[in-house]
Amino acid sequence: MEGRVPAAVLLAALLLTARPLRAQTDDAVGVRAQGMAGAFTAVADDASATWWNPAGLGAWNSSGTAGGAYINAILDLGAVRDPATDRGSDGAVRPAWRVDSGGLAVGSPALGLSYYRLRISEIQPITSTAGPSGVRQDQGTADVYLRSLVLHQFGVTVGRSVGEHLVVGSTLKLVHGGLGASLRPGGGASLDQAADLSGPGETHAGVDVGAMAVAGELRVGLTIRNLTEPEFGEGANVMILRRHARTGIAWLAGAHGALGSVTVSADADLTTQTTALGDERRVAAGVEGSTRARRFSARGGVGTSTAGSRRTSVSAGVSAALRRGSYVDLAVTGGPDSARSGWGLALRVTF
Repeated sequence: MEGRVPAAVLLAALLLTARPLRAQTDDAVGVRAQGMAGAFTAVADDASATWWNPAGLGAWNSSGTAGGAYINAILDLGAVRDPATDRGSDGAVRPAWRVDSGGLAVGSPALGLSYYRLRISEIQPITSTAGPSGVRQDQGTADVYLRSLVLHQFGVTVGRSVGEHLVVGSTLKLVHGGLGASLRPGGGASLDQAADLSGPGETHAGVDVGAMAVAGELRVGLTIRNLTEPEFGEGANVMILRRHARTGIAWLAGAHGALGSVTVSADADLTTQTTALGDERRVAAGVEGSTRARRFSARGGVGTSTAGSRRTSVSAGVSAALRRGSYVDLAVTGGPDSARSGWGLALRVTF
């Protein structure tokens, strides 16, 4: 077709120049964490510590968190996408990614078991290829590259106190994933189409480690995920779960007036991640408060990136007790069309 480059040529050019995607998944799991915009590394005081900071399990003993529970279980699902829409105001496809997640985690002060399923989808327009006449393809009709990685992660988390003020932990995980990819015309391409892709399965072992220092109501946390950097796919068509370090600080206060507890926290990535939108280094701040009987909690937060484009988004969430020890958690994230959006729903039970 005149003025168009054959799809095979486009695909070959893309594979020769594309960088492997570093899948962005770290702050897309955990409904309470999402409600606090991801400022959760130094909080991690429920079974979601199996994802957020393995040391959080061992910190139950030293800080009295998790509502005094000995066993905490969470069943959750949600979705996070960045930006909120994969089409610009002119209708052209723009780079975007989405993580659809679900999981079940059970934790105690010394041991956690978890299963998480994630689908990481991305859409990337091809804008650097010119036709035979040397004219660059129009943004509205250019071909786009779609990829989707489905992950099943099984983890065992252990935490241990080192002295009176330091807890360390690790999650040993088995990750099974399949990567699918496709080149499509830009006119009807979307993240939904990317999510329908599938590929052959691979299984890799992985390790996350964490530490948490506790001094009264103050906590400082550190998590390093994907020490072994699991890799899915081959050649230039690869998604890599890159090693990623994140730190946080939190103040977890007891009863204050009518409030049963107050938590104020902040998180910052120590390493840069590469997404479909470019380099990103997230920072976030959040707050959470609950009634004395813990029958109701509300939280909120704001997150942005200090690398690349600053796409600031705000988050909010609530928790309500169904009965003593059983809670429903809700979270939403939003902002401008160019910013991150998402939602989460969880059932949390403590014994």
